[in-house]
Amino acid sequence: MFTGIIESLGKIHAIETHGTNKTFWIESPISAELKIDQSISHNGACLTVEEVQNNLHRVTAIEETLKKTSLGTWAPGDLVNLERCLIMNGRLDGHIVQGHVDATATCIDRKTLDGSWEFRFEFPKKFSSLVIEKGSISLNGISLTIFNVKKSKFDIAVIPYTFEHTNIQTVDPGSLVNLEFDMIGKYVARMHKSAHNKQE
Repeated sequence: MFTGIIESLGKIHAIETHGTNKTFWIESPISAELKIDQSISHNGACLTVEEVQNNLHRVTAIEETLKKTSLGTWAPGDLVNLERCLIMNGRLDGHIVQGHVDATATCIDRKTLDGSWEFRFEFPKKFSSLVIEKGSISLNGISLTIFNVKKSKFDIAVIPYTFEHTNIQTVDPGSLVNLEFDMIGKYVARMHKSAHNKQE
């Protein structure tokens, strides 16, 4: 379980392909502190640490993960948002994030304002019931508030601290990002659907 408050930026050091899987070596300020079998959010996708070497750690994404996320587009030198799992006696500064990516979205606009940035994203329409005005979303693992919500589009605003300390700074029109919709919203939508099906 995560909060969507990014702890560190990592850089893709090397990529290996093994069958349908991809293994990533990631360099970061927290890599040396990680332990094997630890769950770490990488751009919002929960991956298991397999090996640690000094300031590098290794994780593998299987075919299913590569299909549902943007991880298959990663290249050496790319920046990755990292977050270690939540300690349950800590503050939940963002929102509840599982690290299970639901879909990808495409950036369709980016505006630089006086002291902040605004981004617009397009996402698959089938998830429209999970996106609400002023609701929370995990975008590349970052807990953000959405606004200007349409059936398949929404906006986010980014403060300077978030811009400087996450890879949102590298997102431009055409960029693909990972989305995880609010878990509570997903349960409510599921219950509503089940109740509606029973009535029919």
